[in-house]
Amino acid sequence: MISVTPKAIEKIREQFARHGVSEGGLRLGVQGGGCSGLSYLFKLETGPRPKDSVLEFDGIRIYIDPKSMLYLEGMTLDYQESLIRSGFVFENPNAKQSCGCGSSFSA
Repeated sequence: MISVTPKAIEKIREQFARHGVSEGGLRLGVQGGGCSGLSYLFKLETGPRPKDSVLEFDGIRIYIDPKSMLYLEGMTLDYQESLIRSGFVFENPNAKQSCGCGSSFSA
């Protein structure tokens, strides 16, 4: 299972409002690339694909394809703010290494 913190849910709602999205959800996924070999996909979409897992957190739907679920199982999506950087943070127990920016990893 994947967890999403209340702060991340709040920020996802803000993204939906900013982009005028009233229906649909957030696609979380993994794709090849980045400094460590795999990078996270974070994208607003109008609906799930046929084989997606659809998770719901406080009214926010998250779509994950089966291949990405292998890499994301057990992950927590958070949002953190600091003086230097603000953004979504992927706390992924499947990541063996990650790059300094936290947007790519190797499993």
